[in-house]
This record gives sequence, structure tokens and C-alpha cells, in this order.
Amino acid sequence: MNLVVDSQLIGPEDYIIGIRDQQLYALDTQQWRLSRSSEIKRSAQADPVYIYIGEFQQRRCYVVELDQAIEDQYLVSFRSQMPQLSDAEYQLASRSMQLITWYREHQFCGQCGRQTSSHSGELALTCDPCSLVFYPRISPCIMVLITRGDQCLLAHHYRQSGDLYSTLAGFVEAGETLEHAVHREVLEEVGIKIKNLRYFSSQSWPYPHQLMVGYFAEYDSGEIQTDDIEIEDAQWFSKDKLPTIPPEVTLSGQLIREFFATVKT
Repeated sequence: MNLVVDSQLIGPEDYIIGIRDQQLYALDTQQWRLSRSSEIKRSAQADPVYIYIGEFQQRRCYVVELDQAIEDQYLVSFRSQMPQLSDAEYQLASRSMQLITWYREHQFCGQCGRQTSSHSGELALTCDPCSLVFYPRISPCIMVLITRGDQCLLAHHYRQSGDLYSTLAGFVEAGETLEHAVHREVLEEVGIKIKNLRYFSSQSWPYPHQLMVGYFAEYDSGEIQTDDIEIEDAQWFSKDKLPTIPPEVTLSGQLIREFFATVKT
């Protein structure tokens, strides 16, 4: 199926995810759920673009960018809904947000400046004059929880509000492996060396198009020295003296909880 779909081909029972400014359209303003086409089509722009994102419960699913006239009361943040979403719903919502952002940002070819169009056979945009194909952007990021005995290293990032402490993380640079990126980010952000990397899990993160890859690592050597650019403070924490940590639905929250679940008290 083409990336962009004619609205006439969308059935009334097909699912549509409405998005505006990285927020989800919710018929029930307390809890987001997948909406059928008949419920949400009237809320889209005057000339909406419907993007096919897959199937769920044997129904086709599409995402559409909503009109700015939609009242804020019908919009909920993706973050607020994450704890109550099933894995399938999380994937659909995350995929929708990423595809809408990518589609909006790739309306024109970066080489010749001409307008792109939907690829006829792939989930992609194409520039016919240049024969270039633009696939949805995915930015790999590493995330690592460093452990030392029964403690782990958590950091307070300048961009985080309040007293939240989390794992270290960063984007993978060109030419790097994931493992190289872990070692580099740790050394840059807190000045220590690590060893014995162990893969934990991954998570799609639509802010705006990240794939988070989580690791455990053991402390090797060095003293904590924060970079004072991204990291404001970093400390070793034990289970009984934890600061505020990310929720369990996040990959960072899962890493921290998984570690302390194995620590003997």
C-alpha cells in the first residue's frame, strides 16, 4: 500500500490516529484510544493527508495531522498516556508521531528542492527528477545504566526539571558502533571508564524519531567529573536512597528497576 492514501479508500471502521503538535486526539479526554474513521475524519484539516501505518485488530490504521482549530481539550500528551497503553497501542502511536513529523519535514528534495511525492511501492517519499528515495528517519541512541556493586550511577540533566535523576544517554555518531557510542558518551558526560556491556532492551521514542538501545555496564575506573554541558550532577545511588527516577514505562525506568530487583538487601 502507498504511503499516502486517498481518503475515499478509508472505511468507516478503519482506525485513524489524529495528531497535532505531538499530541494525540482523544474522544475521551482522560484516556486516549484508537478512533474509528467515522469519529475523527471531521476533525482533520480541510485537505488532509492520510498516511497508512499498518493494521491493528484486523483493521487498517492511518495517521492524520489535525487542524489547528481543534480545541486543546481534545488533545492529550503521548507521555501522559504511555503508562496505560498496550505494547501494540504504544507502537502505533509512536509510529504515527514519527511518520507525521518525517512527512512534514520532507516535502521537498534536499538535493534539488523540488517537491517529493509518495513512493508507489514502499513506505517512502521520492524525488522523481533526482531518483532519490527518502525513508522515514530513525536516529539511534544509546542508554546505559552503570553499576558498581549494589549501587548505580544516575545523573540530573540540565534539560530535566525538578529533581529527576536518570540514566546516561546520547546519540550514536556517524561511523560508530552502539558499543563505541556507550563508552564515548560515558567518558564525555561523567569522565569514567566502564566495562562488561550487556544489552538490555530497546524502545521507540517519538521525540521526534529516536530508537533507544539500553545497556547495563559495570564501573571500571575514574572519578565522576560531569561535563557541565548536558549533565548538572551525577552520583552513585543505592536502593534505599534513590532520588526521583523515570516512570517504569520508559526504558531508563526499566533499566533502573531491573537492576535493583536483582540487588540483594
